[in-house]
Amino acid sequence: MTVTVRDFRPADAEAWVRVRRAALPYMVTTPGQVLYDLARAHPGRRYRLLVAEEDGEVTGTAQVGLSHDSPVPGQGFCNVYTDPERLGRGAGSLLVARAEEYLAEAGARSVYTWVPDEPADRAFAVKRGYEPRRPAHFLHLDLANGTLPPLRDAPPEVELRSAADFADDPRPLFEADAEATADEPSDTPAELADYDDWLATTWHRPGFDRALTSVVLVDGEVAAFSAATTDGLTRYGTAMTGTRRAFRGRGLAKLAKNDSLHRARAAGYTDAYTGNDAGNDPMLAVNTWFGYTVCATEVRHVRTLV
Repeated sequence: MTVTVRDFRPADAEAWVRVRRAALPYMVTTPGQVLYDLARAHPGRRYRLLVAEEDGEVTGTAQVGLSHDSPVPGQGFCNVYTDPERLGRGAGSLLVARAEEYLAEAGARSVYTWVPDEPADRAFAVKRGYEPRRPAHFLHLDLANGTLPPLRDAPPEVELRSAADFADDPRPLFEADAEATADEPSDTPAELADYDDWLATTWHRPGFDRALTSVVLVDGEVAAFSAATTDGLTRYGTAMTGTRRAFRGRGLAKLAKNDSLHRARAAGYTDAYTGNDAGNDPMLAVNTWFGYTVCATEVRHVRTLV
């Protein structure tokens, strides 16, 4: 039984999602999203998908590229996941080697990767020269059986809307997203400066649910938001919850997220997922208030390419 690595093909989309869901069930992923992300990636991202194959079956996946929106040049990323039932057969090692080779050719000086916080996974990364950095948590909320905080009336100057209301001009949401993203704790901070790229990779991305994305306006200005992604079936994910700097400390992020979660449950979604940097205490406190619990942890690792 020989494991080989090759480029992703459109026909692999269903198998890709199967492997990712088996290895990382806390992410909301669909075949349509995988195909769209590859087709619409920014040229500067040098985005590439790889698959490991054994006896004609996809057993591993890798997302590879450059962090083109980071102010620090030369930062690459490589996220590898193997079918849990096919571990130890070499798929992960082959994917990492091919990804590093590609990134070196693309001009990367360092490679960042997310590694499950399990002894075997962390040992796999360290053995290949990766050093641990900051952890992040996946969190889960049982929408079907859990209890959400009750909806509360907004103050007179505050209005709740959905992203669908901004269909004619989503730029105010882009500006709020850019400000919130700039303040997120990360080893590879991002700067959202390209509106057209944001439209392509966020606003028009399959799975981005405008109807369930809640937006808080204060005196008519976008102040906070909670962006929702869905698989169109049962799974709901929070892509980002953020508040613009001038409006922080007023509970507006809670207001937006609570509104989105209630509408997601009413729409029939049964499981809600989100992710937080382990050092993001304010957002972790918000999610604990909603009833989310940590279901897994990953640790960001980095390797310097010679």
